[in-house]
Amino acid sequence: MNTLKNINKKFGQNAIIIIALFVLVLLFYVLNPNFLNKYNIISMAQSFTPYAIMGLGVTFAIATGGIDLSIGTVCIASSVVAGKLYTIGLISLWATIPVMILIGTFFGLINGILIAKFKLPAFIATLGTMMVSRGLSAILAGVPNIFYPTGLWFNKAFSNYNGFPVGLVWVFIFMIFCMYLMYKNKTGRYILAIGSNEEATRLSGVDTDKYKIIAYIISGCFAGIAAIFWSAAFVTVATATGNGMELDAIAGVYIGGTSATGGVASVGGSVTGALMLVVIRSGLNFVLALFNVNVNSTYVTYVLTGVIVVLAVLFDRIKDKIAKKVEISKIK
Repeated sequence: MNTLKNINKKFGQNAIIIIALFVLVLLFYVLNPNFLNKYNIISMAQSFTPYAIMGLGVTFAIATGGIDLSIGTVCIASSVVAGKLYTIGLISLWATIPVMILIGTFFGLINGILIAKFKLPAFIATLGTMMVSRGLSAILAGVPNIFYPTGLWFNKAFSNYNGFPVGLVWVFIFMIFCMYLMYKNKTGRYILAIGSNEEATRLSGVDTDKYKIIAYIISGCFAGIAAIFWSAAFVTVATATGNGMELDAIAGVYIGGTSATGGVASVGGSVTGALMLVVIRSGLNFVLALFNVNVNSTYVTYVLTGVIVVLAVLFDRIKDKIAKKVEISKIK
């Protein structure tokens, strides 16, 4: 019965986000029909895929009540290092895939150990690895840009297959996997329990340090996976970048309904939230161009994203307060 209630609750939250997304798409289309042309849809899908994958991974870290600020720079660092090894002929293009995943997983493991074993605040630990990954990748690359090949199986498998945005299929597959891991597997249940009440979870016999580390490993691993899709879509990767990417991914998670304090996670909402941000950014480009408004759409997107995130978290807090009041009234 409780499981059914939780499913209905998650469905209700996701339904609101999906409705809002459809309204946005319709609004931008009415204002400028070119918004839904084939080329813009492919462009949006290419931007959406790595952010959605990063969002799926960081959902596990946020579910523990933590945060992972390193996913953006780790994503780019994974792409840069693997690309450098490929460029100088040390590995094949096939081998860049596991290398990117391993690099992301390594940084996730470091984050998990710093937070779970050394008890560093998640903000500080991941801020440190964010700066380390950014600087280290630039040092190892030794050049301002890394170039991946175009028109090969790599691009077709992870970005654009004969005009079809194949990244959307991958996002769906990863979303289903994360849903299973979060809701049907003990790993996800323990991660959510840690976010709800870490001390009570520890006293019940769960190795909370272990599952915290696993949460951050998942976050880092998915940052490495996101690097694959970023490299396939944007074949020129600038070194020493990635700052800001994590904010878009994390904002999508919050917008999607995952609680900022942990214990509640919406995997599907994380994907929908990422899609909403991509739609807003692209739609604003078309609208501002149509009305000849001389304002950078990126800055307008920052404003709207900030407002939406604050409102989403505020709504989450209000919802929690109402739920607590209802529970207290039932006890009385």
